[in-house]
Amino acid sequence: MLVAKVALPIKLHQVFEYIVPEELQSSVSIGYRVKVPFGKRHAIGIITTVSDNSEYDIDKLKVIDEVIDNCSLFSHELWQFLLWAADYYHYPLGEVLFHAIPVLLRQGRPAAISETLVWQLTEQGKIFDSKQLSRSVKQQALLNAMQTNQIIEVDHFSAAIYNGLHRKGLIDKVAISTEVIDWQNNILSRPSPFQLNEEQRYAVDEINQHLCHFSAFLLDGVTGSGKTEVYLQVIQAVIEQGKQALVLVPEIGLTPQTIRRFKERFDVPIVILHSAMSEKARLAAWLQCKSGEVAIVVGTRSALFSPFDHLGMIIIDEEHDSSYKQQEGWRYNARDLAIVRAKIDNIPVILGSATPSLETLNNANSQRYHHLHLTERAGNAQLAKQMILDIKGLVLSAGLSQPLITQIKKHLANDNQVLLFLNRRGFSPLLICHDCGWIAECPRCDKPFTYHQKQHKLICHHCDTPRVIPEQCPKCGSTHLVPIGFGTEQLEKQLNLLFPDVPVSRIDRDSTSKKGALDNYLQNINLGGKHILVGTQILAKGHHFPDVTLVGIINVDGALFSSDFRATEHFAQIYTQVSGRAGRENKTGEVILQTYHPEHPLLNILLQQGYQAFAAQALQEREMTLLPPFSYQALIHAADRNNQHAPQFLQKIEDWLKRQFDDSSLWLFGPSPANQVKRAGYYRWQFLLQHTQRTKLQMVLNQLVSVIEQWPEGKNIRWSIDIDPIDGW
Repeated sequence: MLVAKVALPIKLHQVFEYIVPEELQSSVSIGYRVKVPFGKRHAIGIITTVSDNSEYDIDKLKVIDEVIDNCSLFSHELWQFLLWAADYYHYPLGEVLFHAIPVLLRQGRPAAISETLVWQLTEQGKIFDSKQLSRSVKQQALLNAMQTNQIIEVDHFSAAIYNGLHRKGLIDKVAISTEVIDWQNNILSRPSPFQLNEEQRYAVDEINQHLCHFSAFLLDGVTGSGKTEVYLQVIQAVIEQGKQALVLVPEIGLTPQTIRRFKERFDVPIVILHSAMSEKARLAAWLQCKSGEVAIVVGTRSALFSPFDHLGMIIIDEEHDSSYKQQEGWRYNARDLAIVRAKIDNIPVILGSATPSLETLNNANSQRYHHLHLTERAGNAQLAKQMILDIKGLVLSAGLSQPLITQIKKHLANDNQVLLFLNRRGFSPLLICHDCGWIAECPRCDKPFTYHQKQHKLICHHCDTPRVIPEQCPKCGSTHLVPIGFGTEQLEKQLNLLFPDVPVSRIDRDSTSKKGALDNYLQNINLGGKHILVGTQILAKGHHFPDVTLVGIINVDGALFSSDFRATEHFAQIYTQVSGRAGRENKTGEVILQTYHPEHPLLNILLQQGYQAFAAQALQEREMTLLPPFSYQALIHAADRNNQHAPQFLQKIEDWLKRQFDDSSLWLFGPSPANQVKRAGYYRWQFLLQHTQRTKLQMVLNQLVSVIEQWPEGKNIRWSIDIDPIDGW
């Protein structure tokens, strides 16, 4: 008799045993999906081991219903990687394994690409005069593109446009067979249009010497220094060996421009993997990656779990970015896990950034990573001139001071572009009653709603709850409700008033929520000519704006006085990244930072000595105070609806730890209310563990998790463990 241990996607740190019926015994192995009875329902699970004995009474075990796969979904290396990840982050194995596969596979769909349907011209469509579609400009443009065999971007035309042409009988959906592309024997790369400088050439040569074994590189380059060109050169060496490359980017918005750069250089199959794709497209890309049909995968953090036939390199662009840290559910850090995957696969990994995280810099200083420097901007570009503008006593219009407005006019007069950074979306962060002082607050979070004028709504930026704007104050009945403060939406409106003849593009989460919206904005900006860009940190991440000569940083003072020990690091990174958007080609750049605290030491060290000097000083301070990366942390979250069970649960954890471990290097902090106490109706608490040795902290957590699962208190609340937290809760 065979018994299979099966991992299910549930929040329990255990696997479940099932009998393998005789007729299926030749069809099961590790990594196969199976359908099993679980409670009163049937569930999809993944086999983790198969043996001929059980620790339970055989007569009480249930029987596997069905074996879904005929081969494992995971390579040996990927399987080992996922087991390691589940263990390190103390997260249920079933949840981790299911996180690593597309949603359709989690639902039990076959691991095979279904028939592909594509739009093609009908016989009538081939000869139809597109001028007759002048009333529908987009239909006309699509028909023109198809008739002239132009490459059509996936997001450029909506389904309604295709369906409109279909109803007219001009196009039809046709099934095509999917052919496996043998790209390894037909590699074509186009020569680089750029001449590498000495530092770039050294970086490429150094990385290429380590292509056949694990090695970690920090590519530390100032903004505009040509890091992407280094990536392209080393990827060429990887694919010429017939191996695949994985490139991680922090934001979905960066994937289209990255893909374009890669497609301009390489005539090999390249796919995108990110959460905004349709489930069918994601499965197809995942399977092509597994079979080795694609040479390069570009994706956000979840792309790290893709299966590869022959992975040869991992690149993490903007490695410092907090987007690599998953903040819900399984709180993994894709940057850190990429190092582990590269080590298991015995391949090189490159971490690129103009503002490396302090953890990464410390690894480079300790010679665990090779530290490669790019100190020169590519081409003839010079670093921007930087200036602090003291705004004490100045009149502000939606955050703009008169000296900044004067400089904006000057740069626009020279037909250049201006970027204004304000990390606060919406029109105003407060809606208040002028007569009684009532503030519109989200009842689920006890935080003020943000006023969004264009949507004519109040939206909570903590739980995304929308509300209709009240016509009068619910407290005193007054109709005198006024917005207080400013966000990107109000700044955009003010700029349109000040500069009515200049196009203004607002780029934030609200304006780019529609598919393809960000790409359209970027295309319009890159047409050149005078233009004002307004946005949040989306604008700071890896974009190249050759015509931006002035960057204005509107309001960052809040970051200078945060209680979070990482706040200064995050501020320094944002400031350096945003200011790096100015003067990126042959044009002189200027950066103006508005502040009420021009004497702040952080601002002065950044402007006078740069990010490297700041990072060196910050690492010294962290070492003296034994903060990460010189110690290791785990944050236990707990939340409930009555504000009683969560703190009691965490107090029980503290009491147990103090009884169990007499270790002066184990520091315990809390229980304490979370930074945001209430969110989406739950009261949130946290408890921090810190140790100077990672292995000792892991040992403590292993014992703690096994004990917690036996406690009845844990079933009444939401709780989770965040290993290596980067933010408070």
